[in-house]
Amino acid sequence: MCTLEQRGRVFVLTLSGDGEHRLGHALIASLRSAVASAAAQAGPGAALVTVGEGRFFSNGLDIGWAGTSRARLRELVDALRPLAADLLALPMPTVAAVTGHASAGGFLLALCHDYRLMRGDRGVLYMSEVDIGLPLPPYFAAVLRAKITSANALRDVALRGKKVRAAEGKEMGIVDAVYPSAAETAAEAFKFAEQLAARKWDGGVYASIRMSMFPEACRSVGIVEESDEVKRKHFASKL
Repeated sequence: MCTLEQRGRVFVLTLSGDGEHRLGHALIASLRSAVASAAAQAGPGAALVTVGEGRFFSNGLDIGWAGTSRARLRELVDALRPLAADLLALPMPTVAAVTGHASAGGFLLALCHDYRLMRGDRGVLYMSEVDIGLPLPPYFAAVLRAKITSANALRDVALRGKKVRAAEGKEMGIVDAVYPSAAETAAEAFKFAEQLAARKWDGGVYASIRMSMFPEACRSVGIVEESDEVKRKHFASKL
Protein backbone atom coordinates (compact mmCIF):
# COMPACT_ATOMS: atom_id res chain seq x y z
CA MET A 1 0.00 0.00 0.00
CA CYS A 2 2.12 2.88 1.30
CA THR A 3 4.73 3.59 3.94
CA LEU A 4 5.56 6.70 5.95
CA GLU A 5 9.11 7.30 7.13
CA GLN A 6 10.39 10.30 9.05
CA ARG A 7 13.90 11.41 8.09
CA GLY A 8 14.81 14.34 10.27
CA ARG A 9 12.22 17.03 9.63
CA VAL A 10 10.96 15.42 6.40
CA PHE A 11 8.21 12.81 6.14
CA VAL A 12 8.57 10.51 3.13
CA LEU A 13 5.30 8.94 1.97
CA THR A 14 5.99 6.09 -0.46
CA LEU A 15 3.43 4.35 -2.66
CA SER A 16 5.18 1.02 -2.39
CA GLY A 17 5.57 -1.85 -4.83
CA ASP A 18 5.87 -2.17 -8.59
CA GLY A 19 2.15 -1.92 -9.40
CA GLU A 20 0.12 0.95 -10.79
CA HIS A 21 -0.78 2.35 -7.35
CA ARG A 22 -4.44 2.42 -8.31
CA LEU A 23 -6.48 4.48 -5.88
CA GLY A 24 -8.95 2.04 -4.39
CA HIS A 25 -10.55 2.19 -0.97
CA ALA A 26 -7.65 0.43 0.77
CA LEU A 27 -4.88 2.60 -0.70
CA ILE A 28 -6.83 5.82 -0.17
CA ALA A 29 -7.43 4.88 3.48
CA SER A 30 -3.74 4.01 3.89
CA LEU A 31 -2.67 7.34 2.37
CA ARG A 32 -5.09 9.29 4.57
CA SER A 33 -3.79 7.51 7.65
CA ALA A 34 -0.18 8.30 6.69
CA VAL A 35 -0.93 11.97 6.01
CA ALA A 36 -2.76 12.24 9.35
CA SER A 37 0.17 10.61 11.12
CA ALA A 38 2.60 13.10 9.57
CA ALA A 39 0.39 16.00 10.62
CA ALA A 40 0.13 14.67 14.18
CA GLN A 41 3.90 14.17 14.58
CA ALA A 42 5.08 17.38 12.91
CA GLY A 43 6.37 20.33 14.85
CA PRO A 44 7.38 23.72 13.44
CA GLY A 45 9.58 23.09 10.45
CA ALA A 46 8.41 19.94 8.66
CA ALA A 47 7.72 18.89 5.09
CA LEU A 48 6.18 15.95 3.24
CA VAL A 49 7.50 14.20 0.13
CA THR A 50 5.28 11.75 -1.74
CA VAL A 51 6.95 9.30 -4.12
CA GLY A 52 5.85 6.24 -6.07
CA GLU A 53 7.94 3.11 -6.56
CA GLY A 54 8.13 1.46 -9.97
CA ARG A 55 6.84 2.79 -13.29
CA PHE A 56 3.86 4.64 -11.83
CA PHE A 57 3.34 7.51 -9.44
CA SER A 58 -0.34 6.56 -9.57
CA ASN A 59 -2.42 5.43 -12.52
CA GLY A 60 -5.62 6.85 -11.07
CA LEU A 61 -8.72 5.36 -9.53
CA ASP A 62 -9.11 1.60 -9.28
CA ILE A 63 -11.31 1.20 -12.34
CA GLY A 64 -10.68 -2.54 -12.28
CA TRP A 65 -12.63 -2.70 -9.02
CA ALA A 66 -15.27 -0.31 -10.29
CA GLY A 67 -15.74 -2.19 -13.56
CA THR A 68 -18.78 -0.94 -15.43
CA SER A 69 -20.53 0.14 -12.23
CA ARG A 70 -21.04 3.90 -12.15
CA ALA A 71 -22.07 3.59 -8.49
CA ARG A 72 -18.69 2.03 -7.61
CA LEU A 73 -16.86 4.67 -9.62
CA ARG A 74 -18.74 7.40 -7.73
CA GLU A 75 -17.70 5.71 -4.49
CA LEU A 76 -14.06 6.04 -5.43
CA VAL A 77 -14.44 9.62 -6.63
CA ASP A 78 -16.08 10.46 -3.30
CA ALA A 79 -13.42 8.57 -1.33
CA LEU A 80 -10.55 10.45 -3.01
CA ARG A 81 -12.04 13.87 -2.21
CA PRO A 82 -11.12 13.91 1.52
CA LEU A 83 -7.55 12.82 0.68
CA ALA A 84 -7.29 15.88 -1.55
CA ALA A 85 -8.60 17.95 1.37
CA ASP A 86 -6.03 16.40 3.73
CA LEU A 87 -3.20 17.48 1.44
CA LEU A 88 -4.55 20.96 0.75
CA ALA A 89 -4.97 21.56 4.49
CA LEU A 90 -1.77 19.85 5.64
CA PRO A 91 0.24 22.11 7.99
CA MET A 92 3.56 21.76 6.17
CA PRO A 93 4.98 22.16 2.66
CA THR A 94 4.36 19.21 0.33
CA VAL A 95 6.44 17.95 -2.59
CA ALA A 96 5.35 15.31 -5.12
CA ALA A 97 8.24 13.36 -6.61
CA VAL A 98 6.55 12.22 -9.81
CA THR A 99 8.77 9.25 -10.61
CA GLY A 100 6.39 7.62 -13.09
CA HIS A 101 3.06 7.99 -14.86
CA ALA A 102 0.45 10.11 -13.03
CA SER A 103 -2.95 9.67 -14.63
CA ALA A 104 -6.42 11.01 -13.76
CA GLY A 105 -6.75 10.65 -9.97
CA GLY A 106 -2.99 10.15 -9.76
CA PHE A 107 -2.45 13.44 -11.59
CA LEU A 108 -4.89 15.07 -9.17
CA LEU A 109 -2.92 13.61 -6.26
CA ALA A 110 0.26 15.25 -7.59
CA LEU A 111 -1.53 18.57 -8.13
CA CYS A 112 -2.67 18.62 -4.49
CA HIS A 113 0.99 19.03 -3.48
CA ASP A 114 2.65 22.43 -3.36
CA TYR A 115 5.49 21.41 -5.67
CA ARG A 116 5.95 18.79 -8.38
CA LEU A 117 9.36 17.43 -9.36
CA MET A 118 9.32 14.95 -12.25
CA ARG A 119 11.66 12.48 -13.90
CA GLY A 120 12.52 13.36 -17.48
CA ASP A 121 13.34 9.95 -18.93
CA ARG A 122 9.83 8.48 -18.77
CA GLY A 123 6.33 9.08 -17.44
CA VAL A 124 3.47 11.40 -18.33
CA LEU A 125 0.87 13.54 -16.63
CA TYR A 126 -2.49 12.62 -18.13
CA MET A 127 -6.08 13.61 -17.31
CA SER A 128 -7.82 10.79 -19.16
CA GLU A 129 -11.50 11.58 -18.57
CA VAL A 130 -12.19 13.11 -21.98
CA ASP A 131 -10.66 10.07 -23.72
CA ILE A 132 -12.56 7.46 -21.72
CA GLY A 133 -15.88 9.31 -21.79
CA LEU A 134 -16.26 10.25 -18.12
CA PRO A 135 -17.31 13.67 -16.82
CA LEU A 136 -14.66 15.50 -14.81
CA PRO A 137 -15.70 15.52 -11.12
CA PRO A 138 -16.30 19.09 -9.94
CA TYR A 139 -13.48 19.00 -7.40
CA PHE A 140 -11.06 17.68 -10.04
CA ALA A 141 -11.97 20.68 -12.20
CA ALA A 142 -11.53 23.10 -9.30
CA VAL A 143 -8.08 21.76 -8.42
CA LEU A 144 -7.04 21.83 -12.09
CA ARG A 145 -8.12 25.48 -12.36
CA ALA A 146 -6.24 26.35 -9.18
CA LYS A 147 -2.99 24.63 -10.04
CA ILE A 148 -2.79 25.03 -13.84
CA THR A 149 -2.92 28.76 -14.33
CA SER A 150 -2.24 28.95 -18.06
CA ALA A 151 -5.54 28.85 -19.97
CA ASN A 152 -3.94 27.02 -22.90
CA ALA A 153 -2.29 24.47 -20.64
CA LEU A 154 -5.56 23.86 -18.80
CA ARG A 155 -7.38 23.43 -22.11
CA ASP A 156 -4.82 20.93 -23.39
CA VAL A 157 -4.87 18.90 -20.17
CA ALA A 158 -8.64 18.80 -19.68
CA LEU A 159 -10.09 19.08 -23.19
CA ARG A 160 -7.41 17.43 -25.33
CA GLY A 161 -6.38 14.72 -22.90
CA LYS A 162 -2.79 15.67 -23.63
CA LYS A 163 -0.13 13.33 -22.26
CA VAL A 164 2.34 15.78 -20.80
CA ARG A 165 5.96 14.76 -20.44
CA ALA A 166 8.20 16.34 -17.81
CA ALA A 167 9.95 18.98 -19.93
CA GLU A 168 6.67 20.13 -21.45
CA GLY A 169 5.05 20.12 -18.02
CA LYS A 170 7.73 22.51 -16.83
CA GLU A 171 7.09 24.81 -19.82
CA MET A 172 3.36 24.70 -19.01
CA GLY A 173 3.99 25.66 -15.39
CA ILE A 174 2.69 22.35 -13.99
CA VAL A 175 6.09 20.86 -13.09
CA ASP A 176 8.62 22.82 -11.05
CA ALA A 177 11.79 20.90 -11.90
CA VAL A 178 12.87 17.97 -14.08
CA TYR A 179 15.58 15.41 -13.29
CA PRO A 180 17.07 12.65 -15.46
CA SER A 181 15.86 9.59 -13.53
CA ALA A 182 13.47 8.37 -10.85
CA ALA A 183 16.26 8.05 -8.28
CA GLU A 184 17.51 11.58 -8.89
CA THR A 185 13.96 12.95 -8.78
CA ALA A 186 13.28 11.32 -5.41
CA ALA A 187 16.64 12.46 -4.03
CA GLU A 188 16.18 16.05 -5.19
CA ALA A 189 12.62 16.14 -3.85
CA PHE A 190 13.93 15.10 -0.44
CA LYS A 191 16.72 17.68 -0.59
CA PHE A 192 14.24 20.41 -1.54
CA ALA A 193 11.86 19.34 1.24
CA GLU A 194 14.74 19.59 3.71
CA GLN A 195 15.34 23.16 2.57
CA LEU A 196 11.67 24.02 3.06
CA ALA A 197 11.53 22.35 6.47
CA ALA A 198 14.65 24.25 7.56
CA ARG A 199 12.66 27.48 7.35
CA LYS A 200 10.76 26.30 10.46
CA TRP A 201 7.48 27.86 9.39
CA ASP A 202 4.46 27.67 11.66
CA GLY A 203 2.40 24.83 10.15
CA GLY A 204 -0.97 26.33 10.97
CA VAL A 205 -0.02 29.63 9.37
CA TYR A 206 1.40 27.83 6.32
CA ALA A 207 -1.82 25.83 5.83
CA SER A 208 -3.96 28.93 6.31
CA ILE A 209 -2.02 30.84 3.64
CA ARG A 210 -2.23 27.89 1.23
CA MET A 211 -5.98 27.61 1.71
CA SER A 212 -6.40 31.36 1.18
CA MET A 213 -4.53 31.05 -2.13
CA PHE A 214 -6.85 28.34 -3.49
CA PRO A 215 -10.28 29.04 -1.95
CA GLU A 216 -12.35 27.48 -4.74
CA ALA A 217 -10.34 24.27 -4.76
CA CYS A 218 -10.51 24.06 -0.97
CA ARG A 219 -14.27 24.56 -0.91
CA SER A 220 -14.68 21.93 -3.62
CA VAL A 221 -12.98 19.26 -1.47
CA GLY A 222 -14.99 20.19 1.61
CA ILE A 223 -12.59 22.45 3.50
CA VAL A 224 -14.77 24.94 5.35
CA GLU A 225 -13.58 28.49 4.88
CA GLU A 226 -13.00 30.53 8.02
CA SER A 227 -15.20 33.56 8.51
CA ASP A 228 -13.59 36.98 8.14
CA GLU A 229 -13.95 37.49 11.90
CA VAL A 230 -12.13 34.23 12.68
CA LYS A 231 -9.41 35.19 10.19
CA ARG A 232 -8.98 38.59 11.85
CA LYS A 233 -8.71 37.03 15.32
CA HIS A 234 -6.20 34.44 14.05
CA PHE A 235 -4.16 37.16 12.40
CA ALA A 236 -4.24 39.33 15.52
CA SER A 237 -3.12 36.41 17.70
CA LYS A 238 0.04 36.03 15.62
CA LEU A 239 1.08 39.69 15.97
